[in-house]
Amino acid sequence: MRWGSFVAVGDSFTEGMDDAYPDGTYRGWADLVATRLAADAGPDFRYANLAIRGRLFPSVVAEQVPSAVAMKPDLISFAAGGNDVLRRTFDPDTLVARFDEVVRQLRSGGADVLLFRFADVMARLPGQRLVAPRVQLLNHAVGETAERHGAIMVDLYADDTFLNPMLWSTDRLHLSPAGHRRVAGQVLNALGVGCDEEWLMVPPHPSPSPWLAARASDLRWAGQYLAPWVKRRLTGRSSGDTVTAKRPQLGPLVD
Repeated sequence: MRWGSFVAVGDSFTEGMDDAYPDGTYRGWADLVATRLAADAGPDFRYANLAIRGRLFPSVVAEQVPSAVAMKPDLISFAAGGNDVLRRTFDPDTLVARFDEVVRQLRSGGADVLLFRFADVMARLPGQRLVAPRVQLLNHAVGETAERHGAIMVDLYADDTFLNPMLWSTDRLHLSPAGHRRVAGQVLNALGVGCDEEWLMVPPHPSPSPWLAARASDLRWAGQYLAPWVKRRLTGRSSGDTVTAKRPQLGPLVD
C-alpha cells in the first residue's frame, strides 16, 4: 500500500524534539517517515505536522484532531497523553475513554491511523513509582484501542533498545537524533515499508560513571531541566505556549 498524504498529531514526541536540522528547527521521526513515504508516492505526496511541544491530551484533541480529520489524509499518526501522566491532575478513566473516542473519529474518514505504546522513559527520571503505572495503563489502553478500531500500533515499550540512554537527549525526556531514527524505522516497519538500516542501528551503551560523577550529573540535570519544568507547572505555563505547528497545512514535502 502507498500513502499519498500523512498528517502527524501530538506533542514534542511528534514535533521532533530534540532532533535538530542545521537551522535549529526540529526534524524528528515524523519528518523522516514522511520523507520515506514521499519516495514511494512521488511528487504529489503531501505532509502536515500539527504537533506542538508541551500539549496535554485535551489540547491535542481540541486543537489538532479536527484539523487532521478535515484534511482527509491517507495516514494519521496520533501520540498524546505523555505529558498528562506527569501531571498531578491526571485522570486515567477520562483519558482512556476519550482516547477511544478520538481514534474512532480519526478512523471515521477512512484514514489509516498510527498509535504508539510509549517507550519506558521513567528509568532515568524521578517519580517512577507514581508515573510508571500510569504509563503502563496508557499503553494498555493504546493496545486495546488499536485492536478495536483497526489502527496500526507501534510498540516502542516492547523495544528494550530504548533503555539505552544514547537514544535520549540530555534532558532525559525527549528522544535524541538516534532515538528519532529508531522510531521512524519502527513506524515504517509497522507500515510494511522498508527503511534505511542505519535508522535501526543502536549506539553503544555509555561506560558506567563512577558514583560521584553520576550524582554530579544528576544535580546538573536537575538544575538545568527539572527545576524549570517544576517552575512552569507552578506558574501554569508550558514550553509550547509561544510555539506554533511547524507544518500546519497539508502540502508538498520540500527538501
